[in-house]
Amino acid sequence: MVDAPAASNGDGPPRKAPRVDGRRLRSERTRRLIVEAYMSLVQENAQVPTAAQIAERAGYSVRSIFERFPDLTALRVAVTDHAIAEARADAALRDLDAPRATRIRSQVEQRAATCERWLPFWRVLSKDAAQSPELLRRIAVIRQLIVMRMEMMFKPELSALADTDRRKVVMALEAITAFESWERMREYYALSVDEASAVWARAIDRLLPGSPS
Repeated sequence: MVDAPAASNGDGPPRKAPRVDGRRLRSERTRRLIVEAYMSLVQENAQVPTAAQIAERAGYSVRSIFERFPDLTALRVAVTDHAIAEARADAALRDLDAPRATRIRSQVEQRAATCERWLPFWRVLSKDAAQSPELLRRIAVIRQLIVMRMEMMFKPELSALADTDRRKVVMALEAITAFESWERMREYYALSVDEASAVWARAIDRLLPGSPS
């Protein structure tokens, strides 16, 4: 334990500031570095890293990993939570009140940037996810966040539809702008970012009903 300097309000003896648990802070820092090491390895290799690789990248022993995570699946869940938080911070809503074409362009630009950055991680997250209910829940959260964003971006058009029709359109929008769609366009069809974005923009425009006057 490390005691912080005492504080005083000038009316009596000094009051001690809350004590800081140095070991806990070091453990949290180690945990964060392990998570960051995992993420950097995934971004480089698009593969599930081994405990030895993570430990080497983080600068700790393999034992340090399993002192903080019961297994590598638990670590993958923690990494996923960290990635979701980062992605949400990067995906701020904009142009909500703009004309239809601007909103489509804004949505496509944001979604394309997300896929470019996070596609390697998505591959790792999805790999054998069925073996972990916690990972499946995270995947569901990610998909739901994508849906919620589109519902807000295209509210003027979607609000004119009946509930059943609106749900079908949103499902289609989520499917065509999924990570797997971006992966196929960029890697199988070898489209550039601009070309793939144009495909998405045209598809979204065709799927959406007419904008209200």
